[in-house]
Amino acid sequence: MLDAKVRAFLQRKNMKLENKRLLIGVSGGPDSLALLHYFWSRRQQLNLFMVAAHVDHMFRGEESLADATFVQEFCRTKGIPFEMEQINVPEYIEATGKSSQIAARECRYRFFEKMMERFEADYLVLGHHGDDQVETILMRLTRGSSGDARAGIVFMRPFGKGQILRPFLCLNREQIENYCSEHDLNPRRDPSNEKDIYSRNRFRKEIMPFLRKENPQVHEHFQRFSEEIQSDEAFLQELTVQKMNKVMEKKTEQEIIVNIMDFQAMPIPLQRRGIQLILNYLYKNKPASLSAIHIENVFSLMSSPHPSGTLHFPSGLNIVRSYEKCHFLFRTNSVQSYRFEIAEPGEVKLPNGSSILFAYANNLNEGSHTKNLLLDHQTISLPLIIRTRENGDRMTLKGMEGSKKIKDIFIDKKVPLPERNIWPIVTDSKGEILWIPGIKESKYSLEQGSNSSYICLTYLEN
Repeated sequence: MLDAKVRAFLQRKNMKLENKRLLIGVSGGPDSLALLHYFWSRRQQLNLFMVAAHVDHMFRGEESLADATFVQEFCRTKGIPFEMEQINVPEYIEATGKSSQIAARECRYRFFEKMMERFEADYLVLGHHGDDQVETILMRLTRGSSGDARAGIVFMRPFGKGQILRPFLCLNREQIENYCSEHDLNPRRDPSNEKDIYSRNRFRKEIMPFLRKENPQVHEHFQRFSEEIQSDEAFLQELTVQKMNKVMEKKTEQEIIVNIMDFQAMPIPLQRRGIQLILNYLYKNKPASLSAIHIENVFSLMSSPHPSGTLHFPSGLNIVRSYEKCHFLFRTNSVQSYRFEIAEPGEVKLPNGSSILFAYANNLNEGSHTKNLLLDHQTISLPLIIRTRENGDRMTLKGMEGSKKIKDIFIDKKVPLPERNIWPIVTDSKGEILWIPGIKESKYSLEQGSNSSYICLTYLEN
């Protein structure tokens, strides 16, 4: 029964395992022990090379060591090569602050990847089954996952220099237990699987019996649902990438800027996936607390009648709406202020990648505009200061009486909020503001005069 279902499942997936090298993760429990026995029974027929890999997470002292000994003895009697490692996961948890499940998984998979490389294995074969799939999908939907995360456990994915393979996703827990009984396997039982402190155990004990009562083949329907979600999602993701490349105005490791009007012209399903793509790109390790609610908050921010606003996401990610731009960026602990002095021809490179050139000119043929500034060398007090804005900054604009706050100038020109604190301000040595490069000139800029020498400043944007 089990053999026929697994063979049919692999055939439907067009998965051929003849002459392959398998690393099989074995905890000693029913799922992994049945998996190991299944491939051991077919090793000659498929000409398989097999290695069993076990990790003692050191959670349960002598009891978990006994699990390792059990798997080792099983492999010895079957002539299966065996590799194991004891990893002090409690110490790793204390050092990293991660949950026990995440920490154990990270340590376990590092060991598996090392073994994959040592034995040049094609596949890491794991014993996740159909009931695991049902539980995972329900847990993720309950938590608020979106996109392909709703698909649950994938049948195959890249891992190290090979692939992870899960051939038991077509089976339920009862079928695996029956296989163990039929072949006189006596698997180990982890008592932590009975503790209600783990959400998966609560789903397993309270929800799965109800679903199986409604439909004994519920795991097959969930597996089909998972595969459909994965294929649909792959297609939508490809469309999303094409569209997002046209609406992103800036993309770096720490910041992405999106044109809101162009973004909102995309179909809603692609918008949702576009935000997810941005989060996946910026987060190197996505926080577990991130959910579909966060994506809805971004939608609300973009469609708000207010021209500006900020969302604070986990791990220091800020989403800043400023007029028709939406900035996704990580806040930094350091203040992004700067101050440079220049009194002779040369170039000042700014932290944002732009620069300001200082040169002398003998005529005013080109005049003055927002990317260039001409100053009277005889009346300007050097050195010039190039700095970020300060509280109370005011500027006397060319052609108007009185002064105006720099803050109000930024608002009038719709300068995005994240850029205001790093935009260059040029003053003379006495602090008089002469120029906001690319935005406004002061009353000190020149358009015509004699043939005496002038200072010419040029703003080169990044």
